[in-house]
Amino acid sequence: MASEVSFDVVSKLDRQEIDNALNQATKELSQRFDFKGTGATITWSGKQGVEVRANSEERVKAALEVFKEKLIKRGVSLKVLDTDNEPKSSGKEYRLGVPLKEGISAEDGKKLSKIIRDEGPKGVKAQIQGDELRVSSKKRDDLQAVISLLKEKDLDIALQFINYR
Repeated sequence: MASEVSFDVVSKLDRQEIDNALNQATKELSQRFDFKGTGATITWSGKQGVEVRANSEERVKAALEVFKEKLIKRGVSLKVLDTDNEPKSSGKEYRLGVPLKEGISAEDGKKLSKIIRDEGPKGVKAQIQGDELRVSSKKRDDLQAVISLLKEKDLDIALQFINYR
């Protein structure tokens, strides 16, 4: 009898790559002519976010775009950024807090399970385990099909596939 093979679907942040992108963006902001005198900075805001500051709303948004470019160059998905909010004014400075999304929420886990159940090959099982999703099957080809299926879906979370056994 064939044993089951499985893999885990996770959404994890590569903090080192994000930190490298943040440092590169900070360096570019300090050197670019259009950011001179704007006080534009990007810094860590705790472990789960970054904060962008500048003297105008447009400069905050432009500094965020520089950070996004650096993330893309370093191979980090922009889906880890939660950029729904607008810059807030505090005196002469505008601030924008950008939380970083990590882990698969229970709601997203259910959504992924439903996609796998409805559109994936028969005989594939998906189980939610904390902030991960374990996908198992008797055939490796079915698991490859599930990975392809999830990669082509336009989801609002960055997915990685690990522990393929």
